[in-house]
Amino acid sequence: MPIAIYLLGLAVFAQGTSEFMLSGLLPDIARDLRVSVPAAGVLTSAFAGGMIIGAPLTAILSLRWPKRRALLVFLLVFILVHVVGAVTTDFEVLLASRVVGALAYAGFLAVGLATATGMAGPDARGRAAAVLLGGITLACVAGVPAGALLGQLWGWRSAFWAVAVVSVPAVVAILRSVPAGAPDVAAPGARRELRALRRPRLLVHLLLGALVNGATFCTFTYLAPLVTDVSGFGRQWVPVLLVLFGLGSFAGVTIGGRMSDSRPMRLLVPGGLALLVGWLLFTVTAEHAYVVFLLVFVQGTLSFAVGSTLVTRALYEAVDAPSLGGSFATAALNVGAALGPLLGGAAIGAGFGYRSPLWVSALLVALAFLTAGLARTVRRSGPDGPVGEAVPI
Repeated sequence: MPIAIYLLGLAVFAQGTSEFMLSGLLPDIARDLRVSVPAAGVLTSAFAGGMIIGAPLTAILSLRWPKRRALLVFLLVFILVHVVGAVTTDFEVLLASRVVGALAYAGFLAVGLATATGMAGPDARGRAAAVLLGGITLACVAGVPAGALLGQLWGWRSAFWAVAVVSVPAVVAILRSVPAGAPDVAAPGARRELRALRRPRLLVHLLLGALVNGATFCTFTYLAPLVTDVSGFGRQWVPVLLVLFGLGSFAGVTIGGRMSDSRPMRLLVPGGLALLVGWLLFTVTAEHAYVVFLLVFVQGTLSFAVGSTLVTRALYEAVDAPSLGGSFATAALNVGAALGPLLGGAAIGAGFGYRSPLWVSALLVALAFLTAGLARTVRRSGPDGPVGEAVPI
């Protein structure tokens, strides 16, 4: 695997830290900016919404750019908006900075996925995608808990400053290690690539990825109030539990990277079923701290193992759209990342308590199984006959 792919993963680590770190900072942000916790949760949904719009848009706009230039532009904009977020005292300005930061992150991740999978070759897309997604999960392991700890010691603004500072070495790394051109990544044109993205099998993979990721973010966004108000953990335990979730996420991406290129169904079917059972078990045992301690790790592993494998299968289905395939996979994941916190926040706002996002997570995974079953039935009854491994869950 070329070293440049790992350097792209380093940049994604810094950006992923920003995407996830609000899970440990929401109560402090809400108190400082005088909004409710569900209202502060909109910051996560806004970030995801920016990525939904930004992934295909920025990928199309930068389709003819040299890859290094595109990566640098997106990363520099990302750094700038985090400086703005760190100094603002206005919730609306912070919200706007999250959207712009998400647009930049979306562009970076979409171009990064296209560049990395092109460098890795046609039979190693899963491993290349796992390196970049591994940067996100390492953000859960190290960056997010560190952000929560910084928030407790010096306030939530210090976490925004830290993200900006950590991103700077990635700029230098890209300048020195990423080729200025686009090695092995053909750009056939936006219209032709968009036509290739209409395939039903690809759309099913993208929808399933959105549902599974929605379940993950629904609970993860409100993990801090869940474990303190329902499970009885003290605030000092929140960074520890975030580390556990991050370790599970990294393990899941690693497993997915090893299996998604050649044996995806051996992971997706049993893993998806275990994920559903895990959310249901989490729901009924959320007041038992020792069970929660275990399930945070297990659900992190299962969520990212299944989710990353769905991303890889989408990239394989989008082989004729090398530049935009990664952007649509990014957008699909962030549809889930936007939908999950909104649904979880709505459940909390309706008075169902901080346990309610767990029920929503279970419902979203169940809906993924229903969707996959319907797609499988439709395809079996179509002219192509049985689907084999076409439907992933």
